[in-house]
Amino acid sequence: MVEEFVVLVDEKDKQIGLMPKMEAHEKGVLHRAFSVFILNDGNELMLQQRALHKYHSPGLWTNTCCSHQRDGESNLEAGTRRLQEEMGFLASLKETTSFIYKAPFDNGLTEHELDHIMIGNYNGVPAINEDEVAAWKWMPLEAVKKDIEDHPDQYTVWFKIIFEKFYKHISL
Repeated sequence: MVEEFVVLVDEKDKQIGLMPKMEAHEKGVLHRAFSVFILNDGNELMLQQRALHKYHSPGLWTNTCCSHQRDGESNLEAGTRRLQEEMGFLASLKETTSFIYKAPFDNGLTEHELDHIMIGNYNGVPAINEDEVAAWKWMPLEAVKKDIEDHPDQYTVWFKIIFEKFYKHISL
């Protein structure tokens, strides 16, 4: 297996280096990431449940896909690549906003990311990669918002932050 590197950035998203992904999460170093939100024509959001063997947040529900940009890869290229890798389809994406968050996990790792939010439209059925995704579903945006309030422990940290602070950026 090839070691994966993340792009280290400053608070203005200027690249300042590369670091192995696990080392960046062990040290809590700020790095570039993205979150893709796919909506259908009924304004429902495609959610994914993270695979149960993921190194953090296993089994939690989150946005359609998320990951890290590779060195030299644009946000849109990265989002398109990872959407295909995780969910098995392509969709035209557009960037909406970005934010920085830091979240420590029980396993000693820390997410410290400058997360770029992208949205797209798709109306089909994904062909999920079971190494990455345990399940998927469509949910109306208002239902997602309510379910996060009622069951916050079932959702990833970044997804809850996005829904709390950047909800208006999740629409086509």
